[in-house]
Amino acid sequence: MGGTAVEALREVMRGEVIGPEDAGYDEARQIYNAMIDRRPAVIARCADTTDVRAAVRYARETGMDLAVRGGGHSGGGLCLVDGSLMIDLSGIRWVRVDPARRTALVGGGSQLGDLDHEAHGFGLATPAGIMSTTGVGGLTLGGGHGHLTRAYGLTVDNLLAVDVVLADGTVVTASADEHPDLFWALRGGGGNFGVATSFTYALHPVVDVGLGVTLWEPEHIGAVLRWYREFLPAAPDELNGFFATLTVAPGPPFPEEIHHKKMCGVIWCSTGPTDEESLARTFAAVADPAPPAFHFATPIPYPALQAMFDDLIPKGLQWYWRGDFFDAIPEEAIDVHRTFLENIPTELSTMHLYPVDGAAHRVGAMDTAWAYRDAVWSGVIGAISPEPSDAEALRTWAVDYWEALHPTSMGGAYVNFLGADETQDRVRATYRGHYGRLAEVKKTYDPDNVFHHNQNIAPDAEG
Repeated sequence: MGGTAVEALREVMRGEVIGPEDAGYDEARQIYNAMIDRRPAVIARCADTTDVRAAVRYARETGMDLAVRGGGHSGGGLCLVDGSLMIDLSGIRWVRVDPARRTALVGGGSQLGDLDHEAHGFGLATPAGIMSTTGVGGLTLGGGHGHLTRAYGLTVDNLLAVDVVLADGTVVTASADEHPDLFWALRGGGGNFGVATSFTYALHPVVDVGLGVTLWEPEHIGAVLRWYREFLPAAPDELNGFFATLTVAPGPPFPEEIHHKKMCGVIWCSTGPTDEESLARTFAAVADPAPPAFHFATPIPYPALQAMFDDLIPKGLQWYWRGDFFDAIPEEAIDVHRTFLENIPTELSTMHLYPVDGAAHRVGAMDTAWAYRDAVWSGVIGAISPEPSDAEALRTWAVDYWEALHPTSMGGAYVNFLGADETQDRVRATYRGHYGRLAEVKKTYDPDNVFHHNQNIAPDAEG
């Protein structure tokens, strides 16, 4: 894309248009996952919906490939495409809370920390992710789970409306009353249908939550997983806890004697009472499977919990991940987790099992594009390192782990945990019986598959 073409786009946008010759280009094209290194032809950093419309129309008129970057992670790097026009929504970053209606209107380039901060000022929150640097757009369109899922459902279960720029540059609002077919598809169907420039969420009363961190020595992983698979699904919805294999980070709250040690553990979040006596009751059972090597519980403001991992896993690391849904944790899965805990390749590499039951199970299987209402856990294997030289070892560990664990899964994965190199069969498995309906919505709103740099649903696909 030559300089003249870049100038032509600048004439129709209020936001910044950045080409390869511009001083800020290399910084502008960096994404969260440093393993992805590609060079768009031009980056359109949109300031508002009108800018997005102009960029979409410009790409259509010039025949340019189009990719969309929201506000955060893009773990698979699907927003960064060589030679493309990248629509960057990071300039559309704002939050407006209506405390009377308990709703939040959120710009499409916002991060979860923006929403958490503003809503917290009114004693409110909505379930979304576990890191404040995650973009609201990608997380929401994929379904969205996090610390509050068992209490209040998935992010899409709390989504009330979405403003969307379609492939022809027009703007629609999708909700239960307007474009309900599109609204259904946006709640889990990813970025297949347009550019989401704002989201309206329902909020819930949340101020302080009970944080718990429980760690056990690796030899106890079997006992802990056998206990966890029974304990958590039977626990009240106010208690959430994701299981993890990890290496203990140096620093508080962890005592020096366990720094750099491999452990298994659960990171808890309780929306119940947070006084010392109540938290002691909430976590009384953590010693049942085996004596913990470490246990810590405290009240914490919800935004602080959401930001707890931000410094540990900042932008610019090498990432490779794979995911799957699970409805059980059988003995063969326990053996796999034990083996790959022993062989963690780097101190930041980890595996998480996020609960997706509780309130999320009380939404109908056909109500949203999220196709796994019967899943109990959403698993992700995250291989992470600051060193580019570790890239191949990260990929090998994650793929080997996934291949060993996949036979115990339900077949598909949370779409945001699919890697960029996965097959169309995996996309179909992720959407199960919803795939045909999603293809019909795609045919209606994006018949030319303009938005295809995603976990793609082709408009001409059969169910």
